[in-house]
Amino acid sequence: MHRLFEMRTNSFRKELFTMKYRRRLIEVRTLPGHIDGPQLRTLYRELESCINVDGPAVVLDCSMLCRVDKPAIHFLLCCLEEAMKRNGDIRLAGLQPALMAEIRSTGLDSLFQIFESIEDALESFRMPHVGFILPEQPAANDRRASENAA
Repeated sequence: MHRLFEMRTNSFRKELFTMKYRRRLIEVRTLPGHIDGPQLRTLYRELESCINVDGPAVVLDCSMLCRVDKPAIHFLLCCLEEAMKRNGDIRLAGLQPALMAEIRSTGLDSLFQIFESIEDALESFRMPHVGFILPEQPAANDRRASENAA
């Protein structure tokens, strides 16, 4: 009888999590062709309202964005930092192939989750993301080398 109670409790918790997760508001914002100068402050103010909440979920539509220069990189990183401070995330969607190559060359692809379409990015927020870091296993050659050294 005790096991049955545990199973029901675990099942109930899972349902509560799923219901809460489905109610999460996901904001979609379209970036202009170029991000620079005075436009930066305006863009950031527009995004502030959807970032300054608990657990922000934002998809930036980059389909119109032409290039990623230093101001654009700084803008994206500031937005991501603010979202992460509040246990949220910002995801990029709709990047053109040339822009994707620029993103990879700057290393931003290791910080942002990037999707081909807005729909894919939205769906990624609906699916819980669980990452596992596996401990490194020493290579067989490394063990032999250390045994030979001893």
